[in-house]
Amino acid sequence: MRDPESIEHRTVSRASLVIAGFSTIVEWYDFTLYLYFATVLSRLFFGGGEGALLTTLGGFAIAYLARPFGAVVFGHIGDRHGRRRMMLVSMAMMSLAMLATGLLPTRSVVGPTAGVLLLVMRTIMGFSVGGEYTGVVAYLMEGAPAHRRGLVTSLAAAASEVGGLLAVGISAATIALTSEVTLAAWGWRIPFLFGAVLAGAVLVARATIEESPDFERQQAAGTVPASPLRHSLANHRKGIARGFAISALGSITYYVGITYVPTFLTSAGKLGEGSALTLSTLAAVAVIAVTPFVGLLSDRVGRSPVLVMLAIAAALLPMLMFSLMASGSAGRALFGAVMLAAVAGGVSAVGAVTTAEQFPGEGRLSGLAFGATAATAVFGGLTPWLAQLLIGRTGWPLVPGAMIAVVALCVLPVLLMLPETAPRK
Repeated sequence: MRDPESIEHRTVSRASLVIAGFSTIVEWYDFTLYLYFATVLSRLFFGGGEGALLTTLGGFAIAYLARPFGAVVFGHIGDRHGRRRMMLVSMAMMSLAMLATGLLPTRSVVGPTAGVLLLVMRTIMGFSVGGEYTGVVAYLMEGAPAHRRGLVTSLAAAASEVGGLLAVGISAATIALTSEVTLAAWGWRIPFLFGAVLAGAVLVARATIEESPDFERQQAAGTVPASPLRHSLANHRKGIARGFAISALGSITYYVGITYVPTFLTSAGKLGEGSALTLSTLAAVAVIAVTPFVGLLSDRVGRSPVLVMLAIAAALLPMLMFSLMASGSAGRALFGAVMLAAVAGGVSAVGAVTTAEQFPGEGRLSGLAFGATAATAVFGGLTPWLAQLLIGRTGWPLVPGAMIAVVALCVLPVLLMLPETAPRK
């Protein structure tokens, strides 16, 4: 019989870590693509206009509201039957949802039914993504060497930005290389169908990865919880609360500070769709460059000090950065977008490993579902829609920056009291 302690200290192969880490490209490619194409989709599926754009962003919010339900279901699978099986099932569902989205009929063909079908696909996508990111984060943290958990787990955040960069790059190329008529007729489908092919390729690669050492330890020790949800709620309430706070900051900085920015630039910043996407591409490059350094820094100085520093930056910078982006100047908009992206990427990098470390292996995915994923649904999915709505109601373009600052100030006390989870030197 295998010794549980020896299994616990085993690491998975580098190939498995790379495949798991970079498979989040697909998840964030799709969700970022939807936001970058929000103005186009609003015309094709909801008839165009401010109300149609709000409805399209509402579809993004609906998808995120489905994420906690998916996280609970997939978290149960991961905690009971293994991280590997959970990640295979979730990727298969994502592949099918992306393919169906690329084949949907538009409003000109089936009328209002088109909008309903788009929202249904977004809901399925949100459900399948529910356990995807937390599952990958847990797998990377459990399979990495203890002294490099921050760096290795930050791969998930870096890969998500690669997915975002890929989405914005393909979106910009599609818009640049197709006429408005062609884009409306079939050009918009290209990025979504490309995403379906990418997801299928990741699914094949993911079938080769090893199981998490921590889950194998649980099997050897006989400690796999019979009811992971009940186990997490009964034993890890503090971890759930901390994970919620960390994820709230990470979600609003990412979804308002990065993915909402193209919509903000075209609606309030007076830039065209092509220019906005180009600026977002450069901002994504900045995040990819920043993320591994922040992950490595958290391994060296600890998770809590890095998170506190980033929370202070999130409280002080966003309103000024949104002011620059609203000025109409491409140079100022680029500076504002890159600064916001760097803060958001830093929070995502260290927040990923920190939330996973709030729980022991038993029930970890279910605990993340209650904490981190629930916060993402509220502070990620709803906030782009809310920011657009409040700007329209108030006429104040700094609303998104104020939203980020308020959340950062509310989360800061939690981070100041956060127990350090990085391994001691």
